[in-house]
Amino acid sequence: MLDDALKSQLKAYLEKVMRPIEIRANVDDSAKSAEMVALLKDIVGLSDKITLAEQRDGSERAPSFALTSPGHDINLRFAGIPLGHEFTSLVLALLQTGGHPPRVEQAILDQIRDLKGEFRFETYFSLSCQNCPDVVQALNLMSILNPQISHVAIDGAVFPKEVADRQVMSVPTIYLNGEVFGQGRMEVEQIIAKLDTSAVKRAAERLKTLETFDVLVVGGGPAGAASAIYAARKGIRTGVVAERFGGQVLDTMAIENFISVPHTEGPAFATALETHVKDYPVEIMNLQRAQKLGRHGDLFEVELESGATLRSRSVILSTGARWRQMGVPGEEHYRNKGVAYCPHCDGPLFKGKSVAVIGGGNSGVEAAIDLAGLVKHVTLIEFDSKLRADDVLQRKLRSLANVDIILSAKTTEVLGDGSKVTGLVYEDRAKGNNHTLALEGVFVQIGLLPNTEWLKGTIVLSARGEIEVDHHGQTSIPGVFAAGDCTTVPYKQIVIALGEGAKASLAAFDYLIRTSAPDEEEAKAA
Repeated sequence: MLDDALKSQLKAYLEKVMRPIEIRANVDDSAKSAEMVALLKDIVGLSDKITLAEQRDGSERAPSFALTSPGHDINLRFAGIPLGHEFTSLVLALLQTGGHPPRVEQAILDQIRDLKGEFRFETYFSLSCQNCPDVVQALNLMSILNPQISHVAIDGAVFPKEVADRQVMSVPTIYLNGEVFGQGRMEVEQIIAKLDTSAVKRAAERLKTLETFDVLVVGGGPAGAASAIYAARKGIRTGVVAERFGGQVLDTMAIENFISVPHTEGPAFATALETHVKDYPVEIMNLQRAQKLGRHGDLFEVELESGATLRSRSVILSTGARWRQMGVPGEEHYRNKGVAYCPHCDGPLFKGKSVAVIGGGNSGVEAAIDLAGLVKHVTLIEFDSKLRADDVLQRKLRSLANVDIILSAKTTEVLGDGSKVTGLVYEDRAKGNNHTLALEGVFVQIGLLPNTEWLKGTIVLSARGEIEVDHHGQTSIPGVFAAGDCTTVPYKQIVIALGEGAKASLAAFDYLIRTSAPDEEEAKAA
């Protein structure tokens, strides 16, 4: 099942196992069960601390397997075959079940152990979803640490009837005690915050006690990470407040144009960014959303939705951007019920179905190409009279037999039956008449929207909502700088965001030197 190179790597990891692991496989006569057992036998053969037992239990999904350790109450199960993006989840689950300590802050581990109540989690994932592993790994860890928590990670492609019955149309989809708990990427801190409502209040109280920063970075994507590193290297007090550290990068499938790194994936890149920032004495305040920027005397104040207020001598805004929505009737109602924004994550759920892709730029055409290999039929709808994607992508798209392209078309409504998408309406912009397409999924790929709504009326924004900056990254307010996709700087690329973040940080340091110089001179004269 596993090739020799992968076996060698896995064997090295399994040497870190500290206590026995029991794998209990539930099988049937399907080919998938045989494939799962082959994988598990490969794993057992790599460590004398792991044993495998097979059973046929009608009360459990088949194929599936549970991980546990004698003397420890662990309720963790994989339903399906966790390869692809989920192979890392399997490796981590084996290590943690086997007693290897997780690389998680002690405060978070304590929070998990202190949770009270019965929590039965189920997560539906797809092997091509880069957002799913974070959820699966977080809930696996929680089920290992707290016996009142159980988790089943379910490959939706292996259990299509469940997916259809529960109308799962977006991954990851998380159920808690039989009810939908969340959809989309969630980290362990976010999950804990939803379970322990007092955690947000405690975090806000702690933030209120923090000392004034020299540089406060708002946003934790590439621009924010670069800003923090460059500031911290100057030896000044630096903080990063972010809704989710990593930003858009977390939702990026493949990165192949970051110079010197031929290929990486968004979540791995985001982890590397955070690890690098943590090499310095930077105060990272994750899962916090800024809602107001103000000034009190010589200090800037950033108010957070949690109720805390942070103070700093300078601010760097690197709030990034998010997927732009169509803004038509039905879109929001059917979000995650057929309306999707990540073809890599959600595409496998539409196997054998007809879908539309909205947008004819590179992202839209790439999405249509990817989906064409999974679904029955793809209709690409472009507002302009021609596609805007690179020629090589257009040629590939037009070579696909199950793809139609509609130009000069404006999507006006998403249709559904109340629980899922059934079609959409578009206007022929050349003729002015409307058409209805019957389909089961709509993938929106129409660009980005800057996360700057909270800054309106505070600093100068462009007509598109981007923060206007000069060649130093300075905004309309002295001492407030900005970098990355939330600004007017063209070409929204990771490598550009990193450079702009570094530049804004250097400019902020220069600002601090110049604004503090008079006071220092007065002190010397005195």
